[in-house]
Parts: sequence; structure tokens; C-alpha cells
Amino acid sequence: MGLKEIKKLLMNGIDEKNIIENVSMAQHTSFKAGGSADMMVMPQNIDELKYVLQTLANSGYPYMILGNGSNVLVKDGGYKGIIVKMGDAFDYVNVDGCKVECGAASLLSVAAKTAAAAGLKGFEFASGIPGSIGGAVFMNAGAYDGEMKFVLEKVRVISKDGSEDRFMTAEELDMGYRHTVLHESGDIVVEAVLKLEEGDVDEIKAKIADLTARRNSKQPVNFPSAGSFFKRPTGYFAGKLVQDAGLKGLAVGGAQVSELHSGFIINKGGATATDIVQLMEIVQQTVMDKFGVMLEPEVRIIGE
Repeated sequence: MGLKEIKKLLMNGIDEKNIIENVSMAQHTSFKAGGSADMMVMPQNIDELKYVLQTLANSGYPYMILGNGSNVLVKDGGYKGIIVKMGDAFDYVNVDGCKVECGAASLLSVAAKTAAAAGLKGFEFASGIPGSIGGAVFMNAGAYDGEMKFVLEKVRVISKDGSEDRFMTAEELDMGYRHTVLHESGDIVVEAVLKLEEGDVDEIKAKIADLTARRNSKQPVNFPSAGSFFKRPTGYFAGKLVQDAGLKGLAVGGAQVSELHSGFIINKGGATATDIVQLMEIVQQTVMDKFGVMLEPEVRIIGE
């Protein structure tokens, strides 16, 4: 099925203004680099999302879900497929006792601040992670000894083809290091329920301020990046391996291994996705040659 035909079908269940063709993914990813996707569809509620997923599953056309784009890089040749991006209706944070209900499109920073204001502790670690709740669940995101699996009670997911709508517990998600069963199933998170503990508002806010100061002093927050670029290899720290291999500050085009934190690849200005991928490959090869460790990207690299 061709794009024109798919667009026609999509317009039966979703407003045309929420269907955009030939979208630059540099505008929708935190790296601020990369090619275009054939189309972006932005469902505004769960019924629209189900309709979009059912339509795309039947079309045979490639498609993927995008959250805040803070962990994705689209190659310069573009993504020959359709990006499904959650609309504003999926961006909410509600507190109910010790539970915090978050839409998949809500930002971790907003959820953490909302929890703090309500005197709920346990989510401070997420305050500086630049992603959405949906992406954080998908990846089991973590920082500063905290992980999503420690605070997640359950999630509402829609199956990849839009046919099933159900709740899953943190146990059922089988949350490991930067991994959940969602990687294999393709199910889409639409809501997450966090279970936190009562705490002192001032103490919680002080902890968030401390983590923010630590992050800002040690990480290149002023440049576009996708956070820590590489997964932590067993028994090592990726950033230390990169630094010990003498690669701190190494650049390819506009992409650079951060001089502040060697675990980050940053866009110093005008980097292409090709620059970033080539720099990644040089880092991987050098670390492999020197230490016999193959670094795996934590960032999802898609496209051609």
C-alpha cells in the first residue's frame, strides 16, 4: 500500500492536520540531526492511536513509535516509514495518594517535579533525564542509582497492531538494564502508574537540586545529544573506557566525544547523523582494539 492510500485511510479516523509528510527528524530528536521520515502521524487520544496502529499494521508499511526523541537518531538517508508520535492528550501527570499517573508523552522532569511538590519521594533520580515517560518505561531508564523498575507499579499498553488494550505490571515487563519485553513485543505504553513514598517536600526538592547541580557540572547539557551514548558494559564504565582510549574531544565533522564526559557524543554544531555514526564506529573500534570490549549504543539508530 502506498503513502497516498495510507493517508486517505488515516484521515477517516484522524484530523488531517495531525498527518505530516516528509518530516525532518532533526526537529523531533534531541541530537538535532538526521534525515526525514516519510510521514508523521500524531494521534490525539487512545481511540485515534488504536485506529492508526490498526491501519498501519494492515498497510504493511514500516512504522515506529516516537516519544520525546531523546534516545533516537535517524540516519541522513531518512526513515522510509511512518513515525507515530503521541499527541498532547498523552501529556498529563496526576497525583492520587502515593501514586502518580503519567501519560506516555509527559516528560520525566515534569513528573519528578509534580511528585516533589506533592511530597512524594523516590522519583528524584529521573528529574534530569531528558525523555518521556513512555520512552523511559520502554528502556527502563535510570540515573544516580535509580531505575524505572524500582518505582513502576503498572503500565497501560496497546499492542503494536492496535487490537489489544491491557495493563502490565513491572514484573511482567521483565525490566532489565536498558531493556524490557516491549523491545520484542512492540507494545506501546500509553500510561504509567508510579508508586512512590511520602517524604518531606523540602528534602525532596533539595535532592533534585543536588542531582541537577551534579548533572550540570559533569555532563554536556548545553549541547544537543542523546544522553549517555553507550550502554554500560559488564564490569566497566563506557565513559572511562572511551577516556582511557584517548578519545575525549575526538571529533568527526560537527560530532564530538564530549570533553566534559566521554560517555557522551554531542552535536557541537551542524553535525550530520553520518558524522555521529562515524564517530561512534571509531570509538567502538578503538575501545575494542585497546581493551577487547565492544561498546553497544544505548541510542536507537534507524533509517538508511
